[in-house]
Amino acid sequence: MTALSVLDLMMIGAGKTFANTLADAALLASHVEKHGYKRYWVAEHHDLPGIASSATALLIQHLAAETSSLRVGAGGVMMPNHSPLVVAEQFGTLDTMFPGRIDLGIGRAPGSAGPAIRALRGDASERDFSRDIQQLSDYLADNGKQPVRAIPGNHSLPIWLLGSSPNSADLAAKLGLPYAFASHFAPRFLMDAVKHYRANFRPSPVLQKPYVIAGANVFAAPTRAEAEYIASSHRNWVSNLYSGEPGPLPEPQEGFMQELSPQGQYNLAEAMACTVVGDKDDVGSWLREFIATTQADEVIIDARIHDPVARCRSYQIAAESIAEILDR
Repeated sequence: MTALSVLDLMMIGAGKTFANTLADAALLASHVEKHGYKRYWVAEHHDLPGIASSATALLIQHLAAETSSLRVGAGGVMMPNHSPLVVAEQFGTLDTMFPGRIDLGIGRAPGSAGPAIRALRGDASERDFSRDIQQLSDYLADNGKQPVRAIPGNHSLPIWLLGSSPNSADLAAKLGLPYAFASHFAPRFLMDAVKHYRANFRPSPVLQKPYVIAGANVFAAPTRAEAEYIASSHRNWVSNLYSGEPGPLPEPQEGFMQELSPQGQYNLAEAMACTVVGDKDDVGSWLREFIATTQADEVIIDARIHDPVARCRSYQIAAESIAEILDR
């Protein structure tokens, strides 16, 4: 059995507003809750055109309020941007508001460039990620090991370590934390990282055996041609990003892949190696193979689709395509 989840960068579509993005996210969260998805994560980014996920905790509150059982969380909070105390206060509050439904995924990358980092916390000096994790854990546990307190009470909400390299896998294994690998945009080290994590995992009070989430891009539609069409927005945005021209999520475009240069097609294929585009049979076959190869306990899907109805349908088809192995 495996689980499916959603990763949302809160993209602002071309011709749309941030308010549209919030409404579209609430629509998707409500929809996937009805179709067997386990969690819905929002990824923190700053100063990146087209992405509106900077106020991550507020977005989590918005989505949790629009659902009733779906786990909602950060995928993740980028710790170099924040004091561990502030993160503990925010997520302890969320845990009090929505008990048993909040996840806290954390990463060591800033999710932004130098100017944004300085604007967030005044400087761009390197932080000790392991120390940040320990302080955050102490604050959430309210165990008295830090000189100040966060939200009163023990908030044992799950802390997930996010990463895209074997280094993050090593730290997650040593700390005995669940591990989420960003293979949806950085697939190169997926297998090495997961293998290292499992081989070196040390049981901890929060987790007795390894747990892996692997990222994937999934674009599903009733026909392959329509799946290619809706996937063009995501592909176009990634291509623009690598060309140094990020912006709003483009409207879908017929024949987008054929218009790319050979080098552009190669770059896109490399960045989005963990991707399936197709109908229900195509998606189901690919997901089963991906799960069998990675032995992932959970697959988190990133699908930046311009039309909110088509996006809901894509996530629904993905769940239906592996219904017999889906852990609801």
